[in-house]
Amino acid sequence: MNYFHQLLCRSSRWERHSATSIVPWALRGLDLGDRALEVGPGYGANVRTLRERVPALTGLEIDPALAARLRERRADQLRVLEGDGAAMPLPDNEFSAVVCFTMLHHVPSPARQDDLFAEAHRVLRPGGVFAGSDGLDRLSFRLIHLGDTCVPVPPDTLADRLTRVGFTDIDIETGASMFRFRARRP
Repeated sequence: MNYFHQLLCRSSRWERHSATSIVPWALRGLDLGDRALEVGPGYGANVRTLRERVPALTGLEIDPALAARLRERRADQLRVLEGDGAAMPLPDNEFSAVVCFTMLHHVPSPARQDDLFAEAHRVLRPGGVFAGSDGLDRLSFRLIHLGDTCVPVPPDTLADRLTRVGFTDIDIETGASMFRFRARRP
């Protein structure tokens, strides 16, 4: 991430915004069950809010420095694993929910995004939910990501992509600057 993006994502302002706007909107009406995985927790902005919804939380973070920071600051709230969401170092059927917020666009290609969707499906228990949000491809979104990996997920293609890896009951809703998605593993 570029320097501005790093400052934004680790700020208390972003954590408040995520806790009061992004996560509640993305997960409205969903039960995460007893064991959730957050893919790409980054600086941990969603940890506190997610722990209010689920008894056991695991974070899978690809960046070694961010994984170490999460372990240092949030070890009492979640189990932190270092790894790639497109090749999860986790067993099949482990989680009742897999979530990710404003991170899919950092996955470097549509093919790797599809790998992440397949991995989310694999690690979910039958009946488990995959849910989250991401930003819409707009000029302001692109400007925040100058110098970053930025591969926006078009919401109008997401249902087909999730169906291809086995998800059902797919719902995608577009807001002013973001979209949310939810799907089930049958």
